Amino acid sequence: MGFIQELKVVREKAFMEYNERLMKYDKLASEQSLKKTVAGLKERGMEGIVVENRAEALEKIKALIPKKASVMNGASETLKEIGFIDYLKDGKHGWKNLHEAILKENDAAKKAVLRKQAVLSDFYLGSVHALTEEGELVIASNSGSQLPHLVFTSQNLILVVGAQKITPNVNSGLKRLREYVFPLEDARMKSTGAKGSAISKLLIVEREQAFMGRKVHVLIVKEKLGF
Repeated sequence: MGFIQELKVVREKAFMEYNERLMKYDKLASEQSLKKTVAGLKERGMEGIVVENRAEALEKIKALIPKKASVMNGASETLKEIGFIDYLKDGKHGWKNLHEAILKENDAAKKAVLRKQAVLSDFYLGSVHALTEEGELVIASNSGSQLPHLVFTSQNLILVVGAQKITPNVNSGLKRLREYVFPLEDARMKSTGAKGSAISKLLIVEREQAFMGRKVHVLIVKEKLGF
C-alpha cells in the first residue's frame, strides 16, 4: 500500500471514529436512565421533571413562573429550540424581562448597572452541557456571566435539558463537554464571525442545600435539543 492510500485509510478511520463519537453523544437516554436521573436529582435537592417534547417543556415553564416575576436567561440553543426565546420576546407573559431591558439600554454605564441588577432575578433559565444519572450538572462558560445565577443569586432555576445530554457520571459528562459540545460551540461562534469559544470556567453542581431556600427545576425533554 502506497503512502497516499495509507493516508486515505487513516483519514477514513478517523472520520468513522468521529461519527461514532457524535452518535454516542446524540443518543437519547432510555426510560431507565431517565428514572435514575430524576432520582439522582431528588437525592441532591433538585427536581427532575420529564416531559415528552419541546412544546410540553414550554408549557411547563409558563406554569412555573408567576406573573410579575423577574426573569433572566442565558444564551441557550435549547431555549431557542423549545420556543422560549420567541415567547419571551413576544411580551405577553406578564413577567419582567430583564434581558430585554439590558439589550434596549444604549448607555454603557446604565447597561452595566442593569446587568448587575439582573443577577438577582427571581427566575433564571438556561441549560447544561451534561446531566449525570447521579444528579450532577456540568456547565461550562467562556465569560462566566451565568454562573452567579446558577450557584447563588437567583432563587429559582429552570434548566431545560435534551435527553441526549444525560451521561452515567461526571467523568463521562466532562468527556462529553470536551469531545462533543465544545467543538460544536466553537464552530458555531466562528460561523458568526467571532474568534471562537473557550472553556474558561467550569461548574459542577453536586447538590442544592435545603437551607438555601432555592428551587432548582431540571426539565428533561425526550428530544434532542441543543448540543
